[in-house]
Amino acid sequence: MSLSRIVIATTNSDKLREIEQILTDLPLELVPLSAYPGVSPAPEDQETFEANARQKALHYAAATGEVVVAEDSGFEIDRLDRAPGVRSARHPGRDYAERMATLYAELEARGPRESRARFVCAVALASSGAVLFETRCTVEGAVAPEPRGTGGFGYDPMFLYPPYGRTLAEVSQDEKAAVSHRGQAFRQLRAWLARATL
Repeated sequence: MSLSRIVIATTNSDKLREIEQILTDLPLELVPLSAYPGVSPAPEDQETFEANARQKALHYAAATGEVVVAEDSGFEIDRLDRAPGVRSARHPGRDYAERMATLYAELEARGPRESRARFVCAVALASSGAVLFETRCTVEGAVAPEPRGTGGFGYDPMFLYPPYGRTLAEVSQDEKAAVSHRGQAFRQLRAWLARATL
C-alpha cells in the first residue's frame, strides 16, 4: 500500500498540533480538516471511543475522498462511573474550567475528591468505506486535589500523572507527548504508516 496524503480529522487546534508533531517526519502530506470547509461535521453519537473514532474516520473519508485519520478521546474518573467518558467535550460547562469545577463538585457529592482516573484515545484510519488501522491507548493516573498548571489543554490540569508527580498541565510538551494517551496512539499509527509508506 502506498500513502502520500492524509487528512487529520479534527477542528481542535491543540490536538492538531500534537498529532502533526508526531507524524511530521513521515513522507506524507498532512492536510488539516479545515482544507475542506464544505464538509459536514461527523456525528459523534456512539457509546465507545473506538466506535466514535471509526464513525468520524469513515464519515470524513467518504466526504473528502481521502485517507483520513480521526481520533476520539476523553477523561474517565472511576468514582464517577468513568464519567465524563465519551461525553468529555460535552460535559456541563461553558469551558474546561467550568467542566472541571463541575466534576470536582460531583466528586465531593460522593465523598473525598480522590479517585483513579485516565485519559483514553482511540484512533482510526479509513479510506473509501474501509478502516485500515485502529488502536486504543490510555494513560493511568489520578484526579489532582485541585487543577494545577497552565500548559496542555482540556482536562490536563485535573489529571495527576504519578510518575511525574505533576499534572499534565505542569509538564513540558515533550514530557506530555512521551506518556499521553494521544501520544501513544499516534506513535502506534506512525509505526504503521512508516511501514505502509515504504
